[in-house]
Amino acid sequence: MSGMDENLEAAARQISSFEASGSRVEVQSFFDEATHTATHVVHDPLTGKGAVIDSVLDYDSAAGRTSTQSAKSVMDYLDAQNITLEWVLETHAHADHFSAAPLFKSRYGGEMGIGRGILIVQNAFGKIFNYGTEFARDGSEFDRLFDDGDCFSIGTLPVTALHVPGHTPADMAYVVGDVVFTGDTLFMPDYGTARADFPGGDARQLYRSIRRLLALPEQTRLFLCHDYKTEDRTEYRWETTVARERAENVHVHDGVSEDMFVQMRNARDAALDMPRLILPAVQVNMRAGNLPPPEDNGVRYLKLPIDTF
Repeated sequence: MSGMDENLEAAARQISSFEASGSRVEVQSFFDEATHTATHVVHDPLTGKGAVIDSVLDYDSAAGRTSTQSAKSVMDYLDAQNITLEWVLETHAHADHFSAAPLFKSRYGGEMGIGRGILIVQNAFGKIFNYGTEFARDGSEFDRLFDDGDCFSIGTLPVTALHVPGHTPADMAYVVGDVVFTGDTLFMPDYGTARADFPGGDARQLYRSIRRLLALPEQTRLFLCHDYKTEDRTEYRWETTVARERAENVHVHDGVSEDMFVQMRNARDAALDMPRLILPAVQVNMRAGNLPPPEDNGVRYLKLPIDTF
């Protein structure tokens, strides 16, 4: 583990110890093709306690209507498995879909958690959307704000939170037993890596976060938040390993230097369109998935800043 920082070493020891015990974390994933998002459910069979990671609330932008079809599939699974929801976790404030976290918490209980970097996101976008004092910007919408190296549990499953900024300042990876939920930081090896041009994003930080994750044991399974397929791959995938990413990731495999990555990532980001739902989604997700409060007519509204991005 030479060269690892203390918190990463702790995560690596957790993975190795969990594997040595003969245990293996089981993950059930649900893919929403409309937003290319994988929601993951992990639970402890000994206690029946579980967590939902990166849930999706469906949103029709043309009609301005939400629906719960994607969340219902996850709920049906929780009910069928008699899982007691202990955590509703977000890897970051997503720009491509609404979070269904409040829906899960209202039905099943559990604590909502995200990285402490959400405070930076709330402040940045609070200014962009010109929100007033009704938006506290202190993370109070969430039950737990994680710092790098924080440890908690899902039943008897050990969890270590790792701060992996770069895509956004709030990105967290969750090491659960012997698996890692990476959020948007990494994609499948044939697709590459996340963009780093949102407010607070930074390609150099992203490279360092990725290389940090790729210092974990090579056999570690990684569960990703998104997949977009490629010209040569016709099915969606969201599970890979540290070894595969190090050997095959088209953007950040072993041998790609930090400067090479930054040059590639910045050039690529400059040519990308903004995500279709970024403006409504960030307003909701920085509030822990809660819609803005209703105005005096009882209707909730989302803002669209003009000529800002």
